[in-house]
Amino acid sequence: MQTITELSINQLRLDEHIEQLAQIGKIGDTGVCRLALTPEDIEGINQVRFWMEKAGLVTRMDAFGNLIGRLEGTDSAKPILMVGSHIDSQPYGGRYDGAIGVLGALEAVQCLVEQGIQPRMAIEVIAFCDEEGSRFNKGLFGSRGITNQLEEGELERQDKNGVKRREALASFGCSPSEFAAAVYPPGSIGSYLELHIEQGPVLEAMDAQVGLVTGISGPLWLTVTMKGMAGHAGSVPMVMRHDALVGSAKVIAAFDDMVREDPGAPTVGTVGSLRVFPDSRNIIPEEVSFTVDLRDMEMERRNGLEARLMTLLDEVSSQYGLTYTVTEDTNSEPRYCAESMMSIIRSSAEEMGIVMPELMSGPFHDALALSYVCDYGMIFVRSKDGISHHPSEYSSSEDIALGTEVLYRTIRKMCTGNPPKEAG
Repeated sequence: MQTITELSINQLRLDEHIEQLAQIGKIGDTGVCRLALTPEDIEGINQVRFWMEKAGLVTRMDAFGNLIGRLEGTDSAKPILMVGSHIDSQPYGGRYDGAIGVLGALEAVQCLVEQGIQPRMAIEVIAFCDEEGSRFNKGLFGSRGITNQLEEGELERQDKNGVKRREALASFGCSPSEFAAAVYPPGSIGSYLELHIEQGPVLEAMDAQVGLVTGISGPLWLTVTMKGMAGHAGSVPMVMRHDALVGSAKVIAAFDDMVREDPGAPTVGTVGSLRVFPDSRNIIPEEVSFTVDLRDMEMERRNGLEARLMTLLDEVSSQYGLTYTVTEDTNSEPRYCAESMMSIIRSSAEEMGIVMPELMSGPFHDALALSYVCDYGMIFVRSKDGISHHPSEYSSSEDIALGTEVLYRTIRKMCTGNPPKEAG
């Protein structure tokens, strides 16, 4: 791939920011555990806030726990351009997921400031709260918050230690009584841009450093709880058992088989968390809860698989004398990027001698929530071996810098109407 030899952005500064942020919540040599609304998360937020203010942005933390850095525009009546991602991580995550979207956005806007460019509209660089959803089992909290998409009961969700989201927010100094004031009025966000690692193998297989996202697949998150009867593992005959774990295992294995039936489809399904009660070696499991993550670009196919899962739960519960409940945690249809935004990203890359491959995103991002209130565009950076949500997650400095340069040029075009001068 041919690229420009010099960048407008400061690659060294961006590298240093990524490295410094990765030390907060560090696990092992390369991993990160920076769960939403934890001490590690606020330490990361404070560090990013320091960099934002050093870059000349005016910062604030809103009631949802989002960190926002604002650069004023010349026309206060224009809807804002929002750019960002998140810095919270998975429990056993990597240093690039989300973080490069926040730090890349900051670098791009800082580059504008250093060049003395004032945008026509205000630009807000944002680090959204709890994109991952790994702590309270429902993500995109901050981005859904500002777009008025929160659901009943979200503040009462508990983590594995019994801490409620309401309590975790309070530890950040955030109050639900201020939620309404933190919601952006309709039409106030004009566009949203997000830089992110691909988290998949497509770009690497194409030997492409960066890619243009065309849309985000629709995620369905469920929590299934199967109930049976506990008993002594040594005294209850097999034919008399109501083993919730065996029933759950049958459902999980069959669900995996269903999702694999069409190898050419982009469908993916995962059971990533399972809890057993009483969780003892010599007691028959009485209750098991497990999560279901089902994603597809075609709603008809996804809905069909969901219906088959419900039938499967009926059949297995009847066979083993169990009862079950299903809670829907997240449900979204696929959301497509605005053609106008994709066009600007394409032209920015073409000025650099790059033709960006175009691909869908299987993982969801904060852009998914923003898509309901404004146009959005996304840029992907190549992921080594397609690995993410793991300490070995890796994207090279060169690839991240290239993606950030495309982001910078896109922002500059959108906020001034003029392309940047060629580097060198």
